[in-house]
Amino acid sequence: MATTMSWASYLLIHLVIFSWYVFTLSANCSLKSTEIHPGARTFGGRWKYLTFLNLVLQTVFFGLVVLIDIIHLILPSKSLKCGVPLLLVKLRDTIFTILAFPIGTFVFLSFWSIYHYDREMVYPKFLDDIIPSWLNHALHTIILPLALLQMYIQPHRYGSKMRGILGLAFFSAVYLGWVLWVHHAAGIWVYPIMERLSPVGLVIFLGVACITLAPLYLLGEKLNHKIWRSTAGSAGPQKKKKK
Repeated sequence: MATTMSWASYLLIHLVIFSWYVFTLSANCSLKSTEIHPGARTFGGRWKYLTFLNLVLQTVFFGLVVLIDIIHLILPSKSLKCGVPLLLVKLRDTIFTILAFPIGTFVFLSFWSIYHYDREMVYPKFLDDIIPSWLNHALHTIILPLALLQMYIQPHRYGSKMRGILGLAFFSAVYLGWVLWVHHAAGIWVYPIMERLSPVGLVIFLGVACITLAPLYLLGEKLNHKIWRSTAGSAGPQKKKKK
């Protein structure tokens, strides 16, 4: 069972993670497009890739977490139990439980599952000459350990399962609509695997991908409960009660 730390310790860890994501985001945006892989120059730019959207999401989330840590360090305790500080903590928990953890985990699992089956379906070999190996792992591997670390060091309040799953469903519907619009407007599929599938196969693939997010939300809730012995979460450092 984990125990909470001081806000100074939180801030130190979160600053390191936030700086890492800012650095990774900057490196990703600095990649140059080539004729063999136009990438960001095609319709929708980088914003059509779930990996990039997740990178932005994680960066924004940990930026918010750093802000919360600073506020808890400089404001008196009485001011933290209401108003903006409390709203920010609720926002932090909402983003992490409904978006940051499930989507980050999905990016990790889906990418490496397809990669090991047939990398040409998701990350063609020519990308090795465009994207450095460390950046590939920063985008598709390190995201999961960092999400698990955040879950381990800081408790998060999970809301109702219905709200969480509906939130994920909304995100899935919006992103799916965006992917289909990119294909409609520019005649390109975001991922190589989509080009290889039949219409029926594509429907099944997209359906399974969307449905998979719900179990990942439930997984996060279960892990949070197992680590903290409570789904209630907390706004600040405190010792967990022993059973």
